[in-house]
Amino acid sequence: MIIYMTSTPGGFDRKTGLPEKLDNSNNFVDRLKKDWKEHSKCLLVSSDPKAAEMNSAIAQTYLDAFNKSGLSMDMIDVLDARDEKTVEIIGCYDVVILAGGHVPTENEWFRKINLRERIKSFRGIVIGISAGTMNCADEVYAQPELAGEAKDANYQRFIEGLGLTETNVIPHYNQTIDSVLDGKKLFEEITYPDSMNRAFYCLTDGAYIRKDTGSNKEMLYGESYLIADGEIGLICKNGGEFEIPVRADVRKPAFFMAVALTVGSLIGAAVTRFVLKKLDDK
Repeated sequence: MIIYMTSTPGGFDRKTGLPEKLDNSNNFVDRLKKDWKEHSKCLLVSSDPKAAEMNSAIAQTYLDAFNKSGLSMDMIDVLDARDEKTVEIIGCYDVVILAGGHVPTENEWFRKINLRERIKSFRGIVIGISAGTMNCADEVYAQPELAGEAKDANYQRFIEGLGLTETNVIPHYNQTIDSVLDGKKLFEEITYPDSMNRAFYCLTDGAYIRKDTGSNKEMLYGESYLIADGEIGLICKNGGEFEIPVRADVRKPAFFMAVALTVGSLIGAAVTRFVLKKLDDK
């Protein structure tokens, strides 16, 4: 399985809503083409199973956008409340798109259809978009988003996800960096404290992660930041790449050399401490 975890892949004009080519920032489309199968069959897994009309419109937009981008897609089906049993034939598709939306709402839907178990045996390409990317994690960080969530004692910020990666992603960092929620600064007063003994990879729009489950290698492309233990560091610039440390290869000397060469003086203390902690866990 090849997994693309995006902040947003583009594909539509924000003003008109009309389909357009996918965003090729950091060679996203070029890289995807190398993994792509001609005449692919796609399944769009909705984030809101009850929004049938919207889900169908999104699916049509992506069908047009992918084909405009030179990614041959013959069809796209929608998995929502209209036919939950479609999840049972997920293996018949070449591409699965996990839609963007509200993380907890999408997560609840994924659990209802048992997507975590169903997607384990999938062998094609998975493309996560925003909330869909966040829900790829084994344990999802559901950063508060809607009014009232930050001060709700019952709001669960850490929930079980699809288990496709251990990496926690926060998308749209360039759009939300200065956001205020429930009277608190979203990052400084909410997310930074939540990052103690954890790590969150913040992707700007145009940045993405590609994971090959065969080699268990995760590569990050484009401007991204790492929040860990209450601190933040820039780990990758636009046009650059960064290999995310995973348990299987965190001891490799080559990894540390890559960090030094790729990040240099831009890396924050939080990043170094996070990597060292991974070593201690071994």
